[in-house]
Amino acid sequence: MDWTSALVAAAWAIILGGAGGALTEIGQWYRDLRKPQWQPPDWLFGPAWTVILGLAGWSFYIGLTRAPTPETKLAVEALFAANFVLHLCWSPLFFKLRRPDWALAENVLLWGSVTALLTVFPRLVQDSIVGWLNLPYFIWVSFALILNAKIVQLNRPFGR
Repeated sequence: MDWTSALVAAAWAIILGGAGGALTEIGQWYRDLRKPQWQPPDWLFGPAWTVILGLAGWSFYIGLTRAPTPETKLAVEALFAANFVLHLCWSPLFFKLRRPDWALAENVLLWGSVTALLTVFPRLVQDSIVGWLNLPYFIWVSFALILNAKIVQLNRPFGR
């Protein structure tokens, strides 16, 4: 086992999961937002992200250890670094700044980075399992994008 790669991948998942939870405030402002009936219950988001980020972290570890060249390993690290930043930005935009509209625009970029983890990443490391491990991430972020758009539609305008 490559312990450095394991620590990097685990830290990526743990920091994203922990920061996402810490930056998500389910307060009165959020409770007062109009939301679609099909929104999952609030308690589901924590367990869902735990599983999703665990699988994505596992794919990151596989990518780090199976990258055929140092340049490929650097590309894998760049994909996950970009995803890390984009994933980390969503909660502060939505919950701290109370700007679901800005979070929606950022969510499009996050969706693009997850799409790259699903499609580009497996070709880089020549291993389809890393793409499959990111499929739940892609599905959840795609759903979150639609949910975010609906919340914006039901509650705009923001920023007054």
